[in-house]
Amino acid sequence: MTSLMGSGTGVEAEQRQQSLATAAARNLATTTKSVPQMQEITSRWLLRVLPWVQVAGGAYRVNRRLTYAVGDGRVTFVSTGSTVTVVPQELGELALLRGFEDPDVLGALAGRFTQQEYEPGDVIVEFGHVADQVFLIAHGKVNRIGAGEYGSQVVLGMQADGDYFGDESLVEDQGIWEYTVKAATRCTVLALSRAAFEDVAAQSPALRAQVEEYLESASQPQNKHGEAAIAMSAGHSGEAVLPGTFVDYELAPREYELSVAQTVLKVHSRVADLYNEPMNQIEQQLRLTVEALRERQEHEMINNREFGLLHNADLKQRLHTRTGAPTPDDLDELLSRRRNTQFMLAHPSAIAAFGRECTARGIYPTNVPLFDTMVPAWRGVPLLPCNKIPVSDTKTTSIIAMRTGESNQGVIGLHQTGLPDEFEPSLSVRFMGISEQAIISYLVTAYYSVAVLVPDALGILENVEIGRGRA
Repeated sequence: MTSLMGSGTGVEAEQRQQSLATAAARNLATTTKSVPQMQEITSRWLLRVLPWVQVAGGAYRVNRRLTYAVGDGRVTFVSTGSTVTVVPQELGELALLRGFEDPDVLGALAGRFTQQEYEPGDVIVEFGHVADQVFLIAHGKVNRIGAGEYGSQVVLGMQADGDYFGDESLVEDQGIWEYTVKAATRCTVLALSRAAFEDVAAQSPALRAQVEEYLESASQPQNKHGEAAIAMSAGHSGEAVLPGTFVDYELAPREYELSVAQTVLKVHSRVADLYNEPMNQIEQQLRLTVEALRERQEHEMINNREFGLLHNADLKQRLHTRTGAPTPDDLDELLSRRRNTQFMLAHPSAIAAFGRECTARGIYPTNVPLFDTMVPAWRGVPLLPCNKIPVSDTKTTSIIAMRTGESNQGVIGLHQTGLPDEFEPSLSVRFMGISEQAIISYLVTAYYSVAVLVPDALGILENVEIGRGRA
């Protein structure tokens, strides 16, 4: 018994502390520390690559050549169980009905649509058959297919939810389908025959007048972009009479007003007085607040429904993927829609999905230098990560392509510098006083917007699937 107790005492002696512990020593030491960190901070590539234009008056007006409205919008639907109906007012997105607002007539037309279901590979319309219906795509994706120069079939384009085709058949007699339309996925479409349209028009003088006005406007000379044509002559000889012309402008050009993001930073005076070494508490609080404000600014410039890029791309510049996942073919199509594409923005998950598709094909895109950083690229165009681009619940997202700069008729950032108490360009920090509770307040404000000068400066690849892996 005695020997056991003695053995235990020896063990305790060996384990007894022989020097000052680090926990105690830290009380007398100056800890080396970092400045406050924040996970929300990202690279904010959009803010870095956009050329910023000074907007002295708080608004920026984009003057363009007169463009004839042709109704390229998308249609909205309502689902009740398995039944899908079109919202009557949304029929005004069709070229024929653009600007027509009679609710009774639109309701009557909406009630004449019939719902049709198709499986992948089913033919919806076939080349050469009589074109006498308009089709609205409520859900799914379709391919427009035509004959190529060498006898093979080629995909002329893709359409998906909210798109439509065949609306010209409502006013053209004896027309035929110039292409075949096949369902690429399961599709729900609504169809309206010309006979049903004519029945409604026979009872509505306003609708008949709308049709006549549409046919007259369609005869106005215009270029392939829908802009009013500039008359000219070329290749003539002798003393030919030259056409007179002028360049017509839009009468109501769009104006972009600077948006604002604000917050009030509050710091207790006791913190500022007593805990200001070795780091200035107000400076660190302000630094993180500005970072958060800039993150919100980039989010708004992409997602804001009034001026955000995702909501301001022209519908002719919105593309759909061929198979869902982002492939090299899809990005080639996106780049080909505009001259001099300078940057692409994508969610990091979309970039990873594109990388998987490239690897599966044995393609290895190169990186390019940008701001002293190597970034992924496709065809020499930087593909920049941006986590502000949303990802849907079904794991789909978008890829943005753009040309930038005023001289390039591209996308530009808008701001106003020279603000009172300016802390950074177009961002001010104003002292608001000290409350009775000894709390110091600062108003932190950022002014910004983004403008698209011509439609083809911005393109969107939509419905990009990122959740499907490669086998």
